[in-house]
Amino acid sequence: MEIPSSAPLLDRETKASERPGDHKDELRLWLRMLTCSTLIESEIRTRLREEFKTTLPRFDLMAQLEKSTTGMTVGEVSQRLMVSNGNVTAVVAGLLADGLVDKRPAAQDRRVQVLTLTAQGRRAFKAMAERHEDWIAELFAGLGPAEIGQLFRLLGEVKTSLHQAISKRQNGTPTAAGENE
Repeated sequence: MEIPSSAPLLDRETKASERPGDHKDELRLWLRMLTCSTLIESEIRTRLREEFKTTLPRFDLMAQLEKSTTGMTVGEVSQRLMVSNGNVTAVVAGLLADGLVDKRPAAQDRRVQVLTLTAQGRRAFKAMAERHEDWIAELFAGLGPAEIGQLFRLLGEVKTSLHQAISKRQNGTPTAAGENE
């Protein structure tokens, strides 16, 4: 069944807004941020698949390798992407098969494998990265430079607040509710 384009999308934020009195502003803010992030990610996944016949995990892995002049181990890539080594290994296997990534033993420890983009991989990533940047600009086209600047600054404050709250919890400092979690 096709949903009419005029029908509102039912997402986490929309569901919570049906009964706003049931939710604190902080929860509603988090749901809005999550919804925006999910919408952007979903659209980028779709465009990568349609235009480049690739996936977001492949794009993300190639982005990490593109930044490195000496290559990276599977462990380093998994840390940067915040996923398991197994997830990285599966993505690498496909990139190796497509000739986009090369794997060689590390000079200091031959048991460790170092990943690098091949010349073909660098060209492919460059094309994807340029389009990715265009897509992001298109998705944010409804905001002006001042609004983008303001939102960027406010999200920086959110990030700082999150780090502080997490640090307090990890250090055993009482939470806002007065409890240690």
